[in-house]
Amino acid sequence: MKPPILLFSVALLASGCAVGPNYKRPTVAVPGLYRGTVSTQAAPTQLAALGDQKWWDIFQDEQLRTLIRTAVVQNYDSRIAASRVLEARAQLGITRADQFPSVGAGAGISDTRNSQSKFLPAFETSAGQVNLAAAWELDFWGKYRRATEAARANLIASEWARREVLSTLVANVASAYFQLRALDLQLEISKRTLNSRQESLRLTRILADGGSTSLLDVRQAEQLVFTASAEIPVLEQQIEQQENFLSILLGQNPEDIPRGQTLTEQRQPPEVPAGLPSALMERRPDIQQAEAQLVAANAEIGVARAAYFPQISLNGAGGFQSSALTSLFTGPAGAWSFGASLTQPIFTGGRLRSQVRLAEARQQTAVLSYQQSIQGAFRDVSDGLAAYRKTREFRTQQELLFRSAEDAARLSHMRYNGGVTGYLEVLTNETNAFSTELGLVQAQLNELLAVVQLYQALGGGWQQ
Repeated sequence: MKPPILLFSVALLASGCAVGPNYKRPTVAVPGLYRGTVSTQAAPTQLAALGDQKWWDIFQDEQLRTLIRTAVVQNYDSRIAASRVLEARAQLGITRADQFPSVGAGAGISDTRNSQSKFLPAFETSAGQVNLAAAWELDFWGKYRRATEAARANLIASEWARREVLSTLVANVASAYFQLRALDLQLEISKRTLNSRQESLRLTRILADGGSTSLLDVRQAEQLVFTASAEIPVLEQQIEQQENFLSILLGQNPEDIPRGQTLTEQRQPPEVPAGLPSALMERRPDIQQAEAQLVAANAEIGVARAAYFPQISLNGAGGFQSSALTSLFTGPAGAWSFGASLTQPIFTGGRLRSQVRLAEARQQTAVLSYQQSIQGAFRDVSDGLAAYRKTREFRTQQELLFRSAEDAARLSHMRYNGGVTGYLEVLTNETNAFSTELGLVQAQLNELLAVVQLYQALGGGWQQ
């Protein structure tokens, strides 16, 4: 049989065998509904799940959208994740190349002159050569195909890891922005309250100077002023630090952050359908990444098992060689060689067996990590549903509490101005009203953060 025919026949045989297990998705327990899904919620099939929606449809503040777009492009975590995808793609190319022959060409020319000696006359020789060589380790047992399968799965895992970074980044930017707007609103409330209390203090001093009230009322009015004024530098510090944090998320040095809608103007989705739990497995980036890593670990078992079997290599070379360049490509200057080799491991001290066991243990670890990531995802969604439902209920009660405290403060002022009560009652109710108004802002913030948390838990935010 001629060498080309032999080569083709062996290559054909080599394409039909691959040791190691084929991947099969592990069985996982998937609930029919998320815990925390209330009966009044629309059925999962009637509305698109919150996680399927684009982030620019969820967040209606145009300034927030601009910040997120900037972060997606400039954030260092996002850029590092994109670079890792390029690394994995290059590694796939390197690994896949092992399946194919390597071919090299060479050429050389030499001229040698020996001086005359006692025994040999002087002479000069010239030689030239051109050759083409090829080598190929046949992938008869599928070692390189399994390695390529693993590298391809690692590439997919790196892409899902990049999407996980984007999902987290979108959630972090939105949360940080809402927290900044909450601090802005609290600062505005504190300054407004301070101005009102300073005016009350001025009037109380006038009354005290006229003998209509006591110095104790003045001191109590001063306490209200000092309480409000003490909040302002604390809030200003927090605002500046929050702007610094947001700047880093944007991939920028610390600087001022432009604002859009106020906290109370931020619109929330009218409904937050969670969708089907089974769909979460296809949408959550961390679950997809864990499964891709499991595919890679499964393929590595085949790579390890293939080391038990013989390695079959083919090599060949052909070219021209002549002592005269003018006759390099003519006459009997042609030369070729062809060979094959087989190497079979006989004794390795248990190395091959241990490599297989190591690959199997890593695959089992990857299975458990995959199953753990699914359970963690279900918990995240259930936590998010509970947080969304309960923070809304809390915000409703906090609004009622603030209205009651605000009215109590108004009534206490009327009673004090009518001489029915002392300024201590005003002090108590003013303090309560100020505290509950700040608490209402925090409740409004928590409700927005719950939406962001649920959106991320449902696998949203990475869609571009």
